[in-house]
Amino acid sequence: MPSASQPIRRERKIMDIVYELTEAFTKVMEAHLINPPSYSAIRATMNRLEIKGFIVRRERDLKHVYYPLVDRQQVKEPALQQLLKTFFEGSASQAMSMLLDLSKDSVIEKELDELNKLLEKAKKEKAEEVNSNN
Repeated sequence: MPSASQPIRRERKIMDIVYELTEAFTKVMEAHLINPPSYSAIRATMNRLEIKGFIVRRERDLKHVYYPLVDRQQVKEPALQQLLKTFFEGSASQAMSMLLDLSKDSVIEKELDELNKLLEKAKKEKAEEVNSNN
């Protein structure tokens, strides 16, 4: 797991692009960002991500190319926890309710079945946890 702190918002956007491309040059990052900051600001962000241990920089053809060092899942979980804390008072059910409301026109029955399975699994695990603590 990376040292220091989790990536901040702009850093997460940069990380999304690095994960998507699997390797990234600063100029390419600029092209993939909506309303990109300056080239030097992107470089500074990449340097912070490197210091935090999220990416590694290598030289290729006299240019820096960046690669992810951390599995995407390791970055997702803390980011989602922060999102829950910030916007949903830490409540997964509030977040799920909003997600379902937002995607009600596009959610398919297979996804609903999968969600039901996950909910049943979570209920079972919670019940087992309560029973083992008694």
